[in-house]
Amino acid sequence: MDSDYALALKLQKEWEEESGKGVSDNTVFSSPKCNASQARKETKPTCIVDPEWELIDPNPDARLLFMEFDKKYFWGKLAGVEVRWSPRMTLCAGVCCYEGRGGLCSVRLSKPLLQLRPRKDLVETLLHEMIHAYLFVTQNNRDRDGHGPEFCKHMNRINQESGTKITIYHSFHDEVSNYRQHWWRCDGPCKSRPPYHGYVKRAMNRAPCPRDPWWPEHQRTCGGTYTKVKEPEGYGIK
Repeated sequence: MDSDYALALKLQKEWEEESGKGVSDNTVFSSPKCNASQARKETKPTCIVDPEWELIDPNPDARLLFMEFDKKYFWGKLAGVEVRWSPRMTLCAGVCCYEGRGGLCSVRLSKPLLQLRPRKDLVETLLHEMIHAYLFVTQNNRDRDGHGPEFCKHMNRINQESGTKITIYHSFHDEVSNYRQHWWRCDGPCKSRPPYHGYVKRAMNRAPCPRDPWWPEHQRTCGGTYTKVKEPEGYGIK
């Protein structure tokens, strides 16, 4: 036997005895990096609204979510539907728009209302509007406010499959109120009537006027004049 090889075997035996354990020829060493990656995959939440997602992916790409949900829950029928953020929409968290005769459809998400909300709210708002888009694409249903049997059927189906709690409403009242910083109040009889007590609150500086659909009724039952009583601090100062 080669003297160098014999010496190597002797040193190996001594090292194994000192360490208290031997290493067999069949021992397989795994890469720590691979194990960590595998562990992440194994512990990845299956529920799309699991609280862990707030740490794993707190600010997801809305378009990528849309594409993923389209494949999972809408059989790929929404490939031609657009999804985008709206920086000015403050009255509701999301809306599904139908444009033109060609059947163009887009889902718009409120950036002001959703950007500081939990990820779960974005997911459920997006799925809500995707149901509207699906009904439009497959049935030409253009009723944005309709939440009838067909809508509820798909809503319940997705809730059961995904663990979500999609509802027929998704207006975040605290956030909506926070953005309504322009206030007017009527000096007529409606000033004493609940629930509004003569107040009109808006996110933009647009005073009540005859273009409002409720204006004729107000003129008939009250007839008072609106005066601005509040606006954002520093508004109008350049």
